[in-house]
Order: sequence, then C-alpha cells, then structure tokens
Amino acid sequence: MTGLATILHADLDAFYASVEVRDQPLLRGRPVAVGGGVILAATYEARALGVHAPMGIAAARSRCPHLIVVPPRFTEYVAISRQVMELLTRFTPHVEAISIDEAFLDVAGTVRLFGDPETIGAAIRTAVRSELGLPISVGVATTKHLAKIASRVAKPDGLVVVAPGTEESFLTPLPVGHLWGVGPVGERRLAAYGVLTIGDLAAIPESTLATWMGRHWGRHLWQLAHNHDARPVQSGRRAGSVGAQSAGAHTEASRRHATLLALADRVGSRLRRKGRAGRRITVRVRFSDMYAVTRSLTLVAPVAETTSLYRAAAGLVDGLITERSAGRGVSLVGLSVDLLEDAPHLQLELALGEEGDAALRAGSPQHHRLRSLDAAVDRARTRFGTAAVRRAAVLREEPEVRSPAEASELP
Repeated sequence: MTGLATILHADLDAFYASVEVRDQPLLRGRPVAVGGGVILAATYEARALGVHAPMGIAAARSRCPHLIVVPPRFTEYVAISRQVMELLTRFTPHVEAISIDEAFLDVAGTVRLFGDPETIGAAIRTAVRSELGLPISVGVATTKHLAKIASRVAKPDGLVVVAPGTEESFLTPLPVGHLWGVGPVGERRLAAYGVLTIGDLAAIPESTLATWMGRHWGRHLWQLAHNHDARPVQSGRRAGSVGAQSAGAHTEASRRHATLLALADRVGSRLRRKGRAGRRITVRVRFSDMYAVTRSLTLVAPVAETTSLYRAAAGLVDGLITERSAGRGVSLVGLSVDLLEDAPHLQLELALGEEGDAALRAGSPQHHRLRSLDAAVDRARTRFGTAAVRRAAVLREEPEVRSPAEASELP
C-alpha cells in the first residue's frame, strides 16, 4: 500500500471529567470522577487507582477513598462538543461525528492546504487545547478501524500515525480488546481459545473463527484483524437513530417512569425538530450488577410524540424488570428510536375498533391530540426556552438525563 494515511480519528480524553477539571483548576492532578449513581467518566489519575465507567460510586470509593465526584453538566458537554466538531471542519469538510466526544476526518483533499496528515493531527490537538482547554488524542491511518485503534494507543493526549505498509506490525502485538466492538466478554471468550493479541487472531482461519464465534461475528473479527475496512468517512449523514439514557438509581417505579418521560420528551423533541419519526422503539436497562438487556417494539407507522414514546418505553422497561430483575436494582435506563422516516402528513384512521394503545397508532384520535399538544409545546419552547414548559411528573422527580456515549447522533 502506498500513498498517505488520510483517515483521522479524534477522541477527546476523559471528556466529561476533562471539562470539569478545566473549569475547576483546583481539581487538576487529583482523582476526579463525574457521575451520579454510577461513574460516567474519570480522570486518568482516578483510572490509575482502578476507577472507571460504568462503576458504581460505592465501588469506586472503595478503590479510591479520596475520589472527588462531581455531578454531570450535560448541557455544557453538548455545547463544547459542538464547538469541537465545528473546529474540526476547519481542516476538512469531511467530518463524521460518531459520538459526543469523537469523530472521523478524511483529510485527503486538504493536505495541500494544511500539510501532511500527521501535521494536521498535531494542528487539531494544538487548536483544541489552546482554544477550548481540552486534551484530545488523534490516530492517523489508512482505514477508520485502524485510525480508531491508533487514537486509543495515543491516549492520553497523544498522536499516533500508522504509516501505509506498517499496519500489520502495528496491530500484531496489541490486545485483542483493542478491536472495535470487542469488549470484556469477547476478550474472555477469545482468551478461552488462546487468542490474546490481534496477531493471534489474524493467524486464525476465518472458517475457524466462524465456528467459534458464529458466521457473522467470526467474519467481522477476521476482517478487522487484517485491517479490511472500506467504509468511507460520511460527513453530514442523517442519523439512523435518536436516543438518550439516564444513569442513576431507577429501581423505584415512580423515579424510573419520570426518567423515561424525560427521555421521551428529549428524544421526541429532537425528532420533531428534524421533521422525523420512527417505527422502532428500543429500551435498554442496566441492573446494579452491570448486566444489561434491551427490548424493542416495532410499530406499523412512525411516531415522534412524547407520550407515545413514553408509553411504549414504560411498558417495555417494566416488562424487562419484571422478568429479569431477580431482586437487582436498576442503574440505567435508555430509550432510542430508529427506522426513521421523514414525518408524514397525518392520515387519520377510521374508527373500526382497532386494538392496542391508541397513542401508539399514528392517526388515531388520541395520537392526533398528542401531536397537536407537542406542536404547541415545541412552539412555546422555541419562543421562551426549553425550560418554559416542563411536565409535572418530571419536575417532581428531576431525573438525570444524558445522551449515550455510543449515540448515533450528537445531541
């Protein structure tokens, strides 16, 4: 392979925690974590003492008694994320944000303006540090997959370039957990077969991996181990889903339902603002032992109304908890909507005795009323601010709502 490695992956280091340290200089150099019921982010000083997300606060304090825990400020994080993404577009129009704190860039068309990709990566790091006061790590490679691994190796606050022709030697000694999508469970499963490094994995025939891991996942692992990734950087793509989640104590039903209502309000508002609606509603529940499970409901027609999303989510979550809780507490609930479409003109249904929740049947009289109500709320918020109209159940409980770290769209 010849030429330049022109794909960059820029990843803010310990984003939430870095923002808090920046804004509170007395925290610099100390073990700091951001969270409520669970840790959402931790400084590298805290990580060195065994504190990491998504660890419970009690467990984190047992490892680090002097841990400083600060509450999250998600509005601030979203605002800063947008500033970072705007800064990245100075270097190339081809920027693909994949979460609130990371993005891919393709700089093939701008090297004549700004220098080689390594120079561009260094310039990005300098600009983010000098203008926003935050550390960011950058990986440079020939593929998105490899650039993401390179930025991980670069952490904290570094730059790693994988030159064309050196991909194999770079990947071979790295732990298999560096591969995109391989978490602790996958690492343990591969370790049972004696696969500890990416080099070990690359030496396994694809057919053998398919036998061990299943056809689809085995092929995926084989391709990543050999750096086969043809995906381009997709700037300006429309989101495939919209979601939000909340970490904290949600075992009590009233608290959990208020949180789901707040999530539905946020997700629904974002969908309506973009003129979109979705047919599949998915919830995620994480229990106190970190066991997580998801469940989905697919509708005949798309919806974006807050009450419709809430009723679907509450039913799914309550069902999961009844079936799976086994006495465990609930530490996180999440809601996402996909199978998105441009919001259609409302086609009223005929009163023919349809079954099921009318709020989930697009075009039912109840759904029509909910749509009108949300439109009025959206207009008031546009004119007077987001806090101008709030739901009483949410005000009573004041749940903590945040965007997921692996969100498919920036909030």
